[in-house]
Amino acid sequence: MSAVSVEPIIVSRSRYGRIRKRTNLLVGLVIILVLVGIAVLSLFWTPLPPAKMQIIHKLQPPLTFGILGTDQFGRDVLSMLMVGCWNSLSISVSAVAIGGLIGTIIGMLAAAERGLFASLLLRACDVIFALPPILSAMVLGAFLGTGRLTAIIAIAVFMVPVFARVSLGSALQAWSRDYVMAARALGNTRLTITTRHVLPNIISGIIVQVTIQLGLAILTEAGLSFLGLGVPPPAPTWGRMLADAQTYMALAPWLAILPGLAIALSVLGFNLLGDGLRDLFDPREASR
Repeated sequence: MSAVSVEPIIVSRSRYGRIRKRTNLLVGLVIILVLVGIAVLSLFWTPLPPAKMQIIHKLQPPLTFGILGTDQFGRDVLSMLMVGCWNSLSISVSAVAIGGLIGTIIGMLAAAERGLFASLLLRACDVIFALPPILSAMVLGAFLGTGRLTAIIAIAVFMVPVFARVSLGSALQAWSRDYVMAARALGNTRLTITTRHVLPNIISGIIVQVTIQLGLAILTEAGLSFLGLGVPPPAPTWGRMLADAQTYMALAPWLAILPGLAIALSVLGFNLLGDGLRDLFDPREASR
């Protein structure tokens, strides 16, 4: 009885110890939590309304008027960065969630069926993967108009083939395992095997891929906003802040440096988190 009760504690302590040793995982997690906290806080409070113009205080450097200064219209840069954090994270998370769900379903379906239909699905993913998300957004913008929905759809479409390939490779390995063969021998359907045996064994790889693709989604969203294909003004985004700062690089370099640092920090956080999770879920690392 005592052995049964102590074993989960030992396992949990072992996992906790492995997490503590993953500096990249901890640093990435802290960065992401701080960004999420700022994004949520911006929904309820900002130092000033981000769209409030004060021309008399335009192009004020940091700590002169406001903590991070003002832009060419006298808007508070800190408030714009906070709201831009929410816009970037909400678009990226929504797009990766949609693209990841559809791509994972396609990959698992292809691994389970392995027929003509599955091959056609994968070929369609290859065609989508050949189209850059910026080009996809421009095409969608011609039909849907620019805005948040266009950015989400463009990024999600680009994510579908990525997750389809990852889930397909992991699912094919799972289908070759003995426990799957035993489930097939017992008469379980392909759907039952996929949901009960294949999906739980590939979910860790999908989670790692989600964190990595979130960093790419942040970059893509910034690029779309830079080109004017993202959230329409006056809502601030990091990409549009970079685009607006081009004219004032000599007079107010902080207008480009600050949103650039925000984009770089968010991408770094997601990449560190993804690398740490990959090491944590790697069975070879666990055996060590």
